[in-house]
Amino acid sequence: MGILNVTPDSFSDGGKYLNPERAVERALEMVQAGADIIDVGGESSRPGSDPISASEEVDRVLPVIEQLAPLLSCPISIDTYKVPVAEAALTAGASIINDISGAQFEPAMANVAAQFDAGMVLMHIRGNPKTMQNAIRYEHLIEEITGYLQKCIEHVRRAGVGADQILIDPGIGFGKTVEHNLQILHHLDQFQTLPYPILVGASRKSFIGKVLKDSTASRLEGSLVAAILAAERGAAVVRVHDVAETRRALTLADAIFCAKSVT
Repeated sequence: MGILNVTPDSFSDGGKYLNPERAVERALEMVQAGADIIDVGGESSRPGSDPISASEEVDRVLPVIEQLAPLLSCPISIDTYKVPVAEAALTAGASIINDISGAQFEPAMANVAAQFDAGMVLMHIRGNPKTMQNAIRYEHLIEEITGYLQKCIEHVRRAGVGADQILIDPGIGFGKTVEHNLQILHHLDQFQTLPYPILVGASRKSFIGKVLKDSTASRLEGSLVAAILAAERGAAVVRVHDVAETRRALTLADAIFCAKSVT
């Protein structure tokens, strides 16, 4: 899943693709590099970020999706928790909703997904982007995340979303400390108790920089390691900024994982 932030303030590439023509160009570059899904987002969800209105978010993402939809054979995902934004994006040609709240901020999102027969990424978050890094505490990290995701699954299934439309995301960086993020990756296979494909979004996130003591611009190697380990531990999808590099790294990792014993 290639990340396309059409925002002025995303933590890694804010402002680079705010222009719709440049955003479309970037999406086509990522598809050429091996992206299987393009994830378009119009609001930054970095820690401490302030929300924007649904109308402003629509104004950012809609011109991009309208131009991209006829050009792409791969799915377009809309990264939003707002019902009006999802409805506009799906009408314009998106086919997946990537909701950082797992349809908890706006419960009617489940009905939108059912109405459009859209895929849904259900992510775990504690709090909201403005507050999620304040007073972080878990008694049982993996169990609490799993319980939240199970609640999200039950909600969208009741609304009519099919089991084959759902992916789950443990929400790396969303209300977690560095140690929590490392534990999620280490124990990622435990989320397979929920019988849904797992999506992991670790690309360029701050825990990588804190472990490696690097800036945002220097997190490629850490992002590649996180993607490879996530795939090895059961992730079906990795959400990344650096598509070409991640595709190449995963291709080699897959060859190693699948290597047969030599006698």
